[in-house]
Amino acid sequence: MKTLKVIVDERERNAEINSLLKENMLVERKTIDVGDYVVSDRICIERKAVPDFESSLINGRLFEQAKMLKESYEHPIIIVEGDVEDFRLAKNVIIGTFVALYVDNGIEVIMSRNPKETYEFIKVIAKHEQDGSIREPSLKGARRAHSTSDYQEFIIANLPGIGIKMARSLLKHFGNIKCVANASIEELMKVEKVGEKKALMIHSVINDKYAEKNV
Repeated sequence: MKTLKVIVDERERNAEINSLLKENMLVERKTIDVGDYVVSDRICIERKAVPDFESSLINGRLFEQAKMLKESYEHPIIIVEGDVEDFRLAKNVIIGTFVALYVDNGIEVIMSRNPKETYEFIKVIAKHEQDGSIREPSLKGARRAHSTSDYQEFIIANLPGIGIKMARSLLKHFGNIKCVANASIEELMKVEKVGEKKALMIHSVINDKYAEKNV
């Protein structure tokens, strides 16, 4: 039987989940920019206990995290852990949030009753992704490249804040990597969903002078 693999964020400290993962899967601990568990090149899982989910909704952090997840991974998932009776916010607010996460951000939300069930979800999702395929865990949703187009998408997708979908949009608009690199901020902003902030970031990373680090 193929050994399942998972990348776990170093800051994810749930002892029960970590113990179950180590017993049954090959675990690699790294600092993950978004999410808690990466099970393939396209799926990253963010785990939130009910109180954390509600807090992040109230302070506005939830949809910022959702945006970053979707920009980095093709099929992000949020697992909300706890009993439905643990929610303090009104039922219609919670349901509305779940709907907004899926409809507006393309993020699936799964309810889990406890850490053991969360582990089971992680294991099943990893098995679905990795069984008989090459979809092993890869940070930032980077896929294995097999063609020139794949390599082009891989390079652009790994710019800060750029996922695979936006990489494809940029390459489709400009035609190749060289034209993306040569584009002005104004030209970059003509691409759908590339605002001024993102255009400035792309332009800066490509054009700013390299500052060598002392190591």
